[in-house]
Amino acid sequence: MTTSLSPEDTATATAEIGTLIRGHRLRIGLTQRELADLSTISVRAIRDLEKGKAQRPRADTVRLLADGLRLGLRARTALEEAVRRGHRGGVPRHFATEWPAPPVPLHPLIEREAEAAVLTEELRSGTERLVTLVGLSGVGKTRLALETAARLHDAGFPVLWHTDPGAVADCLPAGEGPLTTLAADCAAFLHGTDDQGDRPDVDGQVRGRAGAPPQGRADQSVPDLAGALGDRGVLLVLDGVDTALLDFHRLSRLLRELPGLRLLLTADEPWNVPGERLFLLSPLEAPNPSEGVRPDAPAARFFLSRLRHARPDIVPDDRVRSDIAWLCHRLDGHPLALSAAASWLTLCDLPALRDIVDSDPAPLLDHLADGRSASRLRQRVARTLAALPDGHRRLITALSDANEDPFALEDVVRLTGMPLPHCGRLVRDLLVSGVIRAGTEGGRSSFRVMWVVRATLAADATAEPGARPLPGAAAAPAA
Repeated sequence: MTTSLSPEDTATATAEIGTLIRGHRLRIGLTQRELADLSTISVRAIRDLEKGKAQRPRADTVRLLADGLRLGLRARTALEEAVRRGHRGGVPRHFATEWPAPPVPLHPLIEREAEAAVLTEELRSGTERLVTLVGLSGVGKTRLALETAARLHDAGFPVLWHTDPGAVADCLPAGEGPLTTLAADCAAFLHGTDDQGDRPDVDGQVRGRAGAPPQGRADQSVPDLAGALGDRGVLLVLDGVDTALLDFHRLSRLLRELPGLRLLLTADEPWNVPGERLFLLSPLEAPNPSEGVRPDAPAARFFLSRLRHARPDIVPDDRVRSDIAWLCHRLDGHPLALSAAASWLTLCDLPALRDIVDSDPAPLLDHLADGRSASRLRQRVARTLAALPDGHRRLITALSDANEDPFALEDVVRLTGMPLPHCGRLVRDLLVSGVIRAGTEGGRSSFRVMWVVRATLAADATAEPGARPLPGAAAAPAA
C-alpha cells in the first residue's frame, strides 16, 4: 500500500523533520524497525523524531538516517536544512526537547506544599483542565501558580506563561521568544480580542472596523498552538487575569482542539463557567496563641523568614515567638500583610509593632521596603470591596463594625433576617472573594473578617457610617 503526504502536509514538510523522515520511510516501504536496522538508530529514537518529540538530532544521526533511507542529494539537503532550522528556533509543529519553562520566582515557597501537590496532580493527570486560583490579593496566588508550573515543567509539560497587563509580576519573566508571543496570543484569543484590541459582538464574532471578522494574530493562536502541540500536554497560565473579560466559547474551542491543554488562572474572582475547578487559596494557618504558642505554625514560620531579612539581630526566644504568634493570628496569616508588618521592624521592635497593630493598624498595609508596590495591598483590598454587591458590602461592613470575634452562619441569619440558603450563598461569596476566612475556633465552624479588610475599611476616608443599613433588605444573590 502506498502512503503519501497530504497537500497540506506537503506544504510544511520541508520545515518538519519528523514529517520528512516518515514520508521518506513510507515512500520506500520501510517499517520503523527496518529503518532502525539499516541506519543503526534505535526504533525509539526514530519514533520520537517522527512524532516530533525530538527535533534537534545530532549531525551523525541525520547522516545515518539519510543513508538508511537511501536519500539522494536533493532530499538529503532538504532534511539537513530542516534540522538546521530546528536548531535555529522558531515555533515548531511540536515543542522541542527543551520545553519552555515558567518564570523564576523572586521568593521561596513557604508552607504551601499541600496546595502545590494537589494542584500539580490534578493538572498533570488531566482530572482538571481549567483551574481558577482565587483569593484575596497578597495571599500568594502567583507564587503557588509558579510552583505548580515548575513542577509540571519538571514532569515534562511545556509551560506558556502570560501575566495580564496591570498585574504585579512577582517573578523574573521567562526569556522573550516566539513561545512568549504565542502565550500572549492565546491570552488575547481568550479575551476575544484581535491585535487591534477589538471586542466580540453579541453573536460572539470579533469584528474589525469594517464589520468583517478580523484576521489578527490572536485569532490565529489556536491553529498555531495546535500545530506546535499536537496532543502533547501543556500548561497555559494566565496570571492576574480579569475573568469577566474572558470568552467561554473560545475556551471551549481551545479545550476541544487541544486535548492536552491545561489552563491555570490566577484571579480575584472565579470565571463561573462549566468545567471550572475553583481553587480557593486561604491565608496561612495562624492558631490563636491563647490555645498555646505554635512556633511551627505556617504563618509563624513565614513571618520568621521575613523577620530574618528585616532584623537578623532579633533572636527567636520564647518572648519573640509569643509576639510572632500574636501578630500572625491578629493579621490572619495573610502573607503580604505579614510581610508589610515585618518591614516596619526596621523602625521598631516586636512589642512596639504589637502596639501599632492594636491602636492604628492601617499604616501597616504599606510595605516600607518596597516602594514599587508599597500601597498595593490597600488599593487592591479596596478594589475587592468595591466590586462586591451592595448587600455583601453592607454585611461585611456590619460584621467589621460589630467586633473581632469569629461569627457563624447562624449569626448572619440573625443579622440579616434572611433565609438560611440565601445567607449560605452570601457567606460563600465573601469566602471566595477572600474578605473572610474560615476556621474552627471553639470547636465549631466559624468565620473571621480579614484583618486587612478591617484596616482598609477603617482607613477609608470616604466611608459614611450613618448610611449603613443591614443587608437584610438586599436582594438575594443568584444561586
